[in-house]
Amino acid sequence: MAKKKKSSGSLVLTLLVLMAVVGVLLMFTGRLYKDYRGRAFSRQFELCVTPDMSPETVLDSIFALGYARDEASIRRSFSRVGADKAVKPGHYTFDTRSSAIYAARMLSRGWQTPVNLVLSGTIRTKQGLARKIANQMMVDSISVLEALRSNEFLSAYGTDTSNVFASIIPDTYQLYWTASLEDIFAKFKQGYDAFWTPERDAKAEEIGLSRLEVSTLASIVDGESRYQPEQPAIAGVYLNRLRKGMKLQADPTVAYCFGYSLNRILTAHLSVDSPYNTYRYAGLPPGPISCPPKNCLDAVLNAERHNYLFFCADASLNGSHVFAETYPEHLVNAKAFQKALTERLKAKGNK
Repeated sequence: MAKKKKSSGSLVLTLLVLMAVVGVLLMFTGRLYKDYRGRAFSRQFELCVTPDMSPETVLDSIFALGYARDEASIRRSFSRVGADKAVKPGHYTFDTRSSAIYAARMLSRGWQTPVNLVLSGTIRTKQGLARKIANQMMVDSISVLEALRSNEFLSAYGTDTSNVFASIIPDTYQLYWTASLEDIFAKFKQGYDAFWTPERDAKAEEIGLSRLEVSTLASIVDGESRYQPEQPAIAGVYLNRLRKGMKLQADPTVAYCFGYSLNRILTAHLSVDSPYNTYRYAGLPPGPISCPPKNCLDAVLNAERHNYLFFCADASLNGSHVFAETYPEHLVNAKAFQKALTERLKAKGNK
């Protein structure tokens, strides 16, 4: 009887041990499945990891967003792939399909998601261009500005400090967030080469301008008007002036001479001694006065053929311009605009 009781006790103990082992195996298997196959996040999000961020800081940043389904699973996965020891800087996108292991591998191996470097709007100074780039990439604005001011650096991309605006065409460029300055400027060079197709080169030759001269005139057109439908007409006016040997007398070039610091361009400003002052020197300036967008470049290449030599802002004050073939006609248009502007200013003053 005692032997029978002892045998039953051993069986129960064995069963309990087996159940515990099975439980541990199930728990371990469940964790493995959760770590490798489970969905770690409740929604998609992006994360930028800078060189100074530790793995723990990265984890804190992820958890602070509140999208992690199981923090313990993510910590285990970090430890399993070595991400708890080191993570690589970069821009990462985690979506709802990402497992904890995949997320940890992304960070430990540097599997970045490219970012869009968007150059748009008015880019009139190297400082402004440097800020736009630095605000979207890991590079700092001082380094970018130094590159823009270095002939040695820019020579590798077929440009120099006076012509760099011509070599950078505003567009959306896809790069890794950690891209070096060399990578960024190489991408700009690719964009430039892609824009200048044989067809566009043929159009430039037809109007008697080099690529640089097209960019220079396009930057002036951009400074004159943001209204795209009339940009080819404005380009036509300047081409007519160039053909006749007339000075361009473009206000944007004077603004450039003063670093775009003027609220209004007065007669006294027109005599500034600079090769960029088209009131003082005939022909095109030495280089672009801004980064001309594609629409302005194409406006020059497809300039309207007309006999206009003058234009000024329309008296309707709607941002468009009126054109004239003769100076007396232009004076009439200019007086009408000045009158309308004066009346508007008076009306505002009486409010």
